Amino acid sequence: MNINLPDKLYYSIGEVAKAFDVNASLLRYWEQEFPILKPKKNKKGNRYFTPEDIKNLKIIYYLVKEKGYTLDGARIALTTNTKIPETVSLLDRLVFVKSELSKLKDSLVDLPE
Repeated sequence: MNINLPDKLYYSIGEVAKAFDVNASLLRYWEQEFPILKPKKNKKGNRYFTPEDIKNLKIIYYLVKEKGYTLDGARIALTTNTKIPETVSLLDRLVFVKSELSKLKDSLVDLPE
């Protein structure tokens, strides 16, 4: 899962939806289903996600979209399994290392002999 978001204090729901390649309505639904998601809302009701919310969304996305958990199963896993955030963090780092190694391999192939 490769999420490309700039370093900011708050992200709009549109930015987050685009980064995760999901609809904004799905994010609003997950907000109702998972108590760990608590985006800030302004007076107009617009949602603004913090980096902590993004971490939680990565975990939920991993469980629901990549591992195939149901929403109830993901909710239970979040409350009972404390290693899930570490696993998601480790997977993100591994994906980053893999992409860097691929770039390095491609640059070596392009060198003249």
